[in-house]
Amino acid sequence: MQKKRNKKNEGFALDNRVMNNKPESVSAVFVSKHFVLFAVLTFSTIGIFIASLLIGSVDISAKQLLHALWVQDDSLVSNVVLELRLPRTVVGFMVGAMLALAGALMQVLLRNPLAEPYILGISGGASVAVLITMLLGLTGIWISGSAFIGAIISMLLVFGLAHGKGDWSPVRLLLTGIVIAAGWGALISLILSITQGPQLRSMLFWLMGDLSYAIYSNWSLMILIGCLAVSLMISRSLNVLARGEVQAATLGVSPKRVRYIVYFLSSLLAASAVTLAGSVGFVGLIVPHTIRLMVGSDHRVLLPATFMLGGCLVMLADCLARTIVAPQQLPVGVLTAIIGIPVFLVILRRQL
Repeated sequence: MQKKRNKKNEGFALDNRVMNNKPESVSAVFVSKHFVLFAVLTFSTIGIFIASLLIGSVDISAKQLLHALWVQDDSLVSNVVLELRLPRTVVGFMVGAMLALAGALMQVLLRNPLAEPYILGISGGASVAVLITMLLGLTGIWISGSAFIGAIISMLLVFGLAHGKGDWSPVRLLLTGIVIAAGWGALISLILSITQGPQLRSMLFWLMGDLSYAIYSNWSLMILIGCLAVSLMISRSLNVLARGEVQAATLGVSPKRVRYIVYFLSSLLAASAVTLAGSVGFVGLIVPHTIRLMVGSDHRVLLPATFMLGGCLVMLADCLARTIVAPQQLPVGVLTAIIGIPVFLVILRRQL
């Protein structure tokens, strides 16, 4: 009798080992796949970052770069690296990461694959404020400050009108944002039509995305890190919310609370990005889709991967913008579209 029980227990143990082998092997494949992805993104980020410091209208060798970073004297190379290229490269990565992360969050919030950070009029409000500032002849910190204030005003305006007397739905928020964005677009056209001379070129460059006058800010870095941290904390809730609000509520997730958090995070990221570099397009639309086609819709992986790829894309675009027609510079937003759209189409074609 005891032998039969031992054999039965051994059989249960064997069945458990057999049943557990498949999930473990599948999990190992996913972990290795994600490890390779983040390894590639990490090395790409480092490589593009270094190349952005070396390449430009004035080429700098690796030895000169190390000397400039270590010694930090008053030589021409040190000034170029420390005063121009290093802040601009850091800001470029931050802008790309902000836009890509905001795009991924916005697509969950609106449950629309075509959603991107500027769809709710955030960039429109910032653009109107900046163009008015330029029209008044103000520069420097005035442009950054007015951009952030305009973006926040637009965010609050959209939220207030979409909320109304009750709760808001993704469709109502989307329609309100589109209407507000159209209104900002009309004001932008009006300002451009009455502007003449060098101011018009500066306005057009800013509207297309430009890092020439970008100013590094510790506040922007803190906003980026904070928003990424909060996004990762609610990533499981985002996975549930992406399946539908009814199912999310059934599983114990509050759709209303998550929507508020996502709207605040995506709007704050978009406002900060516009403040730093103007309206850099296509990053928030293309990058989340590219990562989603490669690794799926698990936001625990999607959000940090999108963060890194967005930064790489804008850094690469800015590097090319400074070198293609040097010493002249091209708008970064034009290069992000030229680089991002073909890559996205190739990945999409392979997936279909």
